[in-house]
Amino acid sequence: MIAVVGHEELPPDTSAMVERELRVRLERYADPAPGLVRVGSGASVPFARAVRASGRQLVAVLPARGAVPAPLPPRDLEPARELMALAEEVRLLAYDPADRDSRVRADEALVARSDLLLAVWDGSPTNGRDATAHMVAYARAHGVRVEVVWPVGAVRGATAPSVPAARPSCRTKERR
Repeated sequence: MIAVVGHEELPPDTSAMVERELRVRLERYADPAPGLVRVGSGASVPFARAVRASGRQLVAVLPARGAVPAPLPPRDLEPARELMALAEEVRLLAYDPADRDSRVRADEALVARSDLLLAVWDGSPTNGRDATAHMVAYARAHGVRVEVVWPVGAVRGATAPSVPAARPSCRTKERR
């Protein structure tokens, strides 16, 4: 299996660049391993499109409560629709899609089932919400090969830098 993790806040231009880069990488692999993706916003849809364009099967993982799919947060509804249309197989996994720690555990389960992790990651450390840096470290610690995908010119959100972000100083921390 080839899994993906990545930043959730990808503007449309960055999402298109990521999708192109993922297609190029997937087309290089002779192994016809399927793509494995957890339903959500961010890197999941560009990855799913790239998987299908490369002729591979797509396995989408939905959150579950018991044997029933769990409700998705509003931001994940549109990506879920597209992922369900692209997937040949849908699997249920017990996790809460509204809880960051639960999503991280779900991603860890996907990574553990994979031979390769494609990480849509700008190289920044975790910010307490985004767990991409954690997932890269987790995969490497568990012997899963990792390839970082961050095309030149890619950005996060509306004002994110295209180079790895420095840790914020106390003066620049956002207050909540």
